Amino acid sequence: MTRTVRVGLGERAYDVVIGSGLQAQAGERIAPLLKRKRLAVVSDSTVWKLHGEAFTAALQGAGISVSPVIVPPGEQTKSFEGLADVSDRLLALELDRGDLVAAFGGGVVGDLAGFAAAIYKRGIDFIQIPTTLLAQVDSSVGGKTAIDTPRGKNLIGAFHQPRLVLADLDVLSTLSDREMRAGYAEVIKYGLLGDFAFFEWLEANGAQVLAREPAALAHAVARSVEMKAEIVAEDEKEQGRRALLNLGHTFGHALEAETGYGDALLHGEAVAAGSAIAFRFSASQGLCSAQDARRATDAIAAAGLPTRLEETAGHPYGAEQLVRHMGQDKKAEGGRLTFILARALGDAFVAKDVDAAAVRKFLQAEGAA
Repeated sequence: MTRTVRVGLGERAYDVVIGSGLQAQAGERIAPLLKRKRLAVVSDSTVWKLHGEAFTAALQGAGISVSPVIVPPGEQTKSFEGLADVSDRLLALELDRGDLVAAFGGGVVGDLAGFAAAIYKRGIDFIQIPTTLLAQVDSSVGGKTAIDTPRGKNLIGAFHQPRLVLADLDVLSTLSDREMRAGYAEVIKYGLLGDFAFFEWLEANGAQVLAREPAALAHAVARSVEMKAEIVAEDEKEQGRRALLNLGHTFGHALEAETGYGDALLHGEAVAAGSAIAFRFSASQGLCSAQDARRATDAIAAAGLPTRLEETAGHPYGAEQLVRHMGQDKKAEGGRLTFILARALGDAFVAKDVDAAAVRKFLQAEGAA
């Protein structure tokens, strides 16, 4: 059984295919997109060791020659240096603008390979084959590509939509439990920001999703992708509603900046803590009920994810430094802070011109210095 979700962007529309066994079908699904039977595959060494042989065999079975471009795993690879390295290696392959690049890995590989494709000879097509839960439900869909800088996460990038996304649920069997939980943070985010019924379903079935129970996992991924596809089709370049997808990210990115974008605090863990904090900040400002904030926090905690500053690796934090990071956030305008806050479970909104002093005071109450 597979599910196909269409991302409706006119001439640039594409399918997100979700199901089991898709890696084995990769050759037959990708071949129709190729003008010549060759494919540059950007992956990291961990993913390639686990899945590279099977993926290569699937492509070669369809007569496609494979040129691997293997990078180190980890967020640190999403850098100017990493971008220069991948770009140079793609140039060495002498790809032309009619060729394709495949991003075969998690969010780091997808962001890096996608951005390299966006700027390679002013733009080359690419496809996403996400191998983590987080990438399948979030970063592989929607065309956001970027690298990090010391001044903040994803600040240098481009919108560049893929031609196809293949989300094979089977490859999630090799993920660590920690990586599954990190991906689940992005799943529950969808319920929190815009689908109360999905949030309630996750309250009841989250443990089965994390245990990789096939039916529960397939529903969670498909519903997450459906929500993202709908929002992206409406607001591709984040001029309005798409900003809701950043629930938890303004707080979360600040925590990641303080911890150095490493394994100490995974992106999904930062988003989990940031989402819970965003709900509690909303309650502190009288925007949503304290009961809803508690329920959101409890649902995130039930998945084994952090919900408070002291539960993340960088604690203790300085409130002033966190607010300074938030001022560098992509959503900030004219030096004013923008957050995704909540009126209720399943009802998030974009809050512009948030008072930095109020945020600083709240973070101090949350345990920041």
